[in-house]
This record gives sequence, C-alpha cells and structure tokens, in this order.
Amino acid sequence: MSPLLLQGAAAGIALLISLVFLIVHLAMIVWTYSDAQTRSEHPPVLWALVVFFAPILGLLLYLIIGRDSY
Repeated sequence: MSPLLLQGAAAGIALLISLVFLIVHLAMIVWTYSDAQTRSEHPPVLWALVVFFAPILGLLLYLIIGRDSY
C-alpha cells in the first residue's frame, strides 16, 4: 500500500476518534446541566461550566458534592 493512502486512513481514523470524544464531552455537559436542574441547589450553568473546562474531574465533583440525595 502506498504511504499516502495509509496517511489518509490514519487521518480518517483520528477524525472519527476526535468526533467520538467531542460527542461524549458534549453529552456529559448536557447531562450534567439537565441533572443539576432537578438534583442540585447550585446553578446548573455553574456545573455545566465546570464539566466543560474539566470534563472527567468536573463530572466526578458534580457526582460527589453537587448532587443532593433525595
């Protein structure tokens, strides 16, 4: 196979992986916002911003300290 074809395939795979990460990141933000509207006494926008700037850590912080247990 030609090196040019392999580079194109690698770029396509990298693009797909990047899109998956972007979709997961956006889904975490949307889920955190919608969940914080009903289960947190803090503003939902605040938690959405925390998850936006620090995705994994922000989601963990929200799950540990942001949710009120009902």
